[in-house]
Amino acid sequence: MKITDRKELEEIAKKIRIDIIEQVYSGKSGHPGGALSIADILTVLYFNQMNINPDNPKSSGRDRLVLSKGHASAALYATLAERGYFPKKELKTFRKLEGKLQGHPDMNKVSGVDMTSGSLGQGLSVANGMALSSKLNRDGFRVYCILGDGELEEGQVWEAAMTSSKYKLDNLCVIVDNNGLQIDGSVKEVKGLKHIGAKFESFGFYVIKIDGHNIEDLLSAFEEAKRIKEKPTVIIANTIKGKGVSFMEDKVEWHGKAPSEEEYQLAMHELEGRE
Repeated sequence: MKITDRKELEEIAKKIRIDIIEQVYSGKSGHPGGALSIADILTVLYFNQMNINPDNPKSSGRDRLVLSKGHASAALYATLAERGYFPKKELKTFRKLEGKLQGHPDMNKVSGVDMTSGSLGQGLSVANGMALSSKLNRDGFRVYCILGDGELEEGQVWEAAMTSSKYKLDNLCVIVDNNGLQIDGSVKEVKGLKHIGAKFESFGFYVIKIDGHNIEDLLSAFEEAKRIKEKPTVIIANTIKGKGVSFMEDKVEWHGKAPSEEEYQLAMHELEGRE
């Protein structure tokens, strides 16, 4: 499946956002803000870019995705369900004891999850290993790794970035969800991270900067990344935390809380026009 129509991809992203809200509301906990901000990124990856097959989820030649910011699991689960890895009805089990869809994705429990993640800062190290394996074994698959901008405060990210560059992992594409907010406030207030692109460039990455909610920008950026040789690529995707639900947008308090009944209805009204 490779969907190229922009409007169709936008409609899929809207469905994913609806399912994100449904999950967090049903589970009475979760991280809607940072899940909503990566919905467009995941849509383009899973419905246009990645070489994957839900009927053969463990294929050795498949492309891999590492959601390093694992607390945004609701976005990944919604995407996998939409892509056909498991029935959508399972989304109702999000963060419930009897369900597989826990707060952080578990590769041993959920079809389509390539790496168990949650402890921030570790994803790029794992993605490096996958990308290096692909080269050594000549499997030919690409690896995508989604990092949060607040996550970049973790030192391991930059140690891993040195490794990405050292081994010239041109089959690795890092995506930074650059929404400007983290659990305790704005990224600027917490640690003042500046010049993300220049930092990655100094670590040997090819840097692409885009609007992370513009489908055409995303399609173009991922295609450009595939053409880069002898170095890894990072896409700095400028996004809005809580994108798609007006009262959640750019609000730090929606990093990790579930909507009330009233807030849920308001969100659904916006996303799908419920009365």
